[in-house]
Amino acid sequence: MNGAEAIVQILLNEDVDLIFGYPGGAIMPVYDALYDQQEHIQHVLARHEQGAIHAAQGYAKASGKPGVCLATSGPGATNLITGIADAQIDSAPLVCITGQVGSTLLGSDAFQETDIISISMPVTKWNYQVTDAREIPSALAKAFYIAKSGRPGPVLIDITKDAQFQELDFEYEHCESLRSYTPEISPNPEAIEEAAILINEAQRPFILFGQGVILANAEAEFKTLIEKTGIPAAWTLLGLSALETDHPLNVGMLGMHGNYGPNLLTNECDVLIAIGMRFDDRVTGNLDNYATQAKVIHLDIDPSEINKNVKAHIPILGDVKVTLPLLLDKVKLNNHLEWLQRFHDCARIEQEKVIAAELYPSGDVLSMGEVVRIVNEYTNGDAIIVTDVGQHQMIACRYSKFSQSKSNITSGGLGTMGFGLPAAIGAKLGAPERTVIAIVGDGGLQMTIQELATIYQTKAKVKILLLNNEFLGMVRQWQQLFFDKRYSSTEMINPDFQTIAKGYQIPAKKVTRRADLEKAIIDFLDYDGAYFLEVMVGKENNVFPMVPSGAGIAEIRLE
Repeated sequence: MNGAEAIVQILLNEDVDLIFGYPGGAIMPVYDALYDQQEHIQHVLARHEQGAIHAAQGYAKASGKPGVCLATSGPGATNLITGIADAQIDSAPLVCITGQVGSTLLGSDAFQETDIISISMPVTKWNYQVTDAREIPSALAKAFYIAKSGRPGPVLIDITKDAQFQELDFEYEHCESLRSYTPEISPNPEAIEEAAILINEAQRPFILFGQGVILANAEAEFKTLIEKTGIPAAWTLLGLSALETDHPLNVGMLGMHGNYGPNLLTNECDVLIAIGMRFDDRVTGNLDNYATQAKVIHLDIDPSEINKNVKAHIPILGDVKVTLPLLLDKVKLNNHLEWLQRFHDCARIEQEKVIAAELYPSGDVLSMGEVVRIVNEYTNGDAIIVTDVGQHQMIACRYSKFSQSKSNITSGGLGTMGFGLPAAIGAKLGAPERTVIAIVGDGGLQMTIQELATIYQTKAKVKILLLNNEFLGMVRQWQQLFFDKRYSSTEMINPDFQTIAKGYQIPAKKVTRRADLEKAIIDFLDYDGAYFLEVMVGKENNVFPMVPSGAGIAEIRLE
């Protein structure tokens, strides 16, 4: 077979049945080979390569399988970069295959030639250029292994057009190990023992959990640990849904727009246990006064994260699916009721000063929080919520209720506007049995609004909930609080979103009054197909609590 046919056969061997992409000259041989495998591999034609790769991210996060993306050379490949960078910082497993000009043209500034290997190197877990068809099987086997193993991430294989045409004697073996690549490290028994002693002696222990729990499929082990020890636990943005939101030991969200108690009491705990999280600056605030009183236990699969931002007194390297049971065997049955009550007291203060007004606002202006509250009432925590980036993202993540894992899909580390709509398409195709709701803002939506056409073509039953404040809301909030309300280039003059949605044969409705809101949400959720619901919310509403940039987390503001 030729190289292009080999690529498609490898996808079948790796159990890939869904890919996202956009054809072009340099990848055309692969698309020709796909033509004969349409019964086995569904190709989702995005309307922009950025839409394709965000959809692949959504698919990966919802399904737990690697997302696969195809693009041509030049602009096709470079249009993937934002999504690749997003996947790298958020640990999403992706295999990106790009076409390239013929090997004899490399370096000649040929039509649609870019050095995508050099461009993508800083934002991929691994990348490689293939110029000979005989390299295709080994390169792709390594790609799938590297993308999935250890801390997941994106890989990119760039394949010249002549290698796609070239014939080879095809043989394929799944990759199970690579020299000099050690994705999982055996945990140190002494570190486990020391951590257990510290936890058993702690008076005010506090657990911070991140996406590592979800990526390791260690939700059950994590839940057993906190229930045995009675330790309150708070989540990072990407850790949300690893533990059901109504669990009595789930005390809320960490970080800049997180809950009052988890932020304030981080600086009062005596033992801080970080599980599958990386101490991002949005979680820690100013590191000079972050948890300086606490002994830190850090469980993570990636050695580069240990001591990168916060010094770990006891580092525990390894997959938390392995390390949590080892720790569980050594910790004692306990409870910390007085300490847990401190979180409840903070939650009551936050409820009175922030949450009540957000979820049950007075006056005629609708709030984002009340929309999310009503969605919760009718989804019972079972929906996958995919958010874009901005105020609506913080509100949705703060107030959405989740009863199962892999339910919160968002752009965390990179904060990519335009992520939400295409990622929701991928999530729905990756978990077709679940309700998928894209909660987006008017700014981010318009960065990838063309993907409404992808919904139309695939008939993906994605629910699109637009919270429209006619502003780039998060930037406007900062301009209000820190730049004397000098609203520079943040007010949005928007189109008629209803007409646009209907142009793609997607039913649409707009809500401006509270009296119409609940019925509109019921119709939105009950409709058997994609649906677009626009809710006009307060133009100058803000998201609180908030830790100002450069401040310590104990300086969290409630207003």
